[in-house]
Amino acid sequence: QVKLEESGGGLVQAGQSLRLSCAASGTFVGTYAMGWFRQAPGKEREFVAAVDWTGGSTYFGDSVKDRFTISRDNANMVALQMNSLKPEDAAVYLCAAGRYIATFIDGPLDYWGKGTLVTVSS
Repeated sequence: QVKLEESGGGLVQAGQSLRLSCAASGTFVGTYAMGWFRQAPGKEREFVAAVDWTGGSTYFGDSVKDRFTISRDNANMVALQMNSLKPEDAAVYLCAAGRYIATFIDGPLDYWGKGTLVTVSS
């Protein structure tokens, strides 16, 4: 069984930065792509960023590509560095993993975390 656990969420002011981490445990295959989605109240789930297992290939959603970076700290961990945060970035951020980076767009994703809340005050 695989578990993805997010950490690092919290309350920040607009313009500040926050770093989220996600750790995979259990029978996780280290060659899986890992990444993030977010969901704000009343809105659809939105793709944020993904990275392949080598850390060499990354992909970002249009709304964050110039402000967020993603890194693969090791085979079982992924981090999301969020800079210049805006109130519209506030959401529950969910970690996910899939066979390939393309599965973050086309599906299916195999594993999901429960999420960590990011609140951005204006």
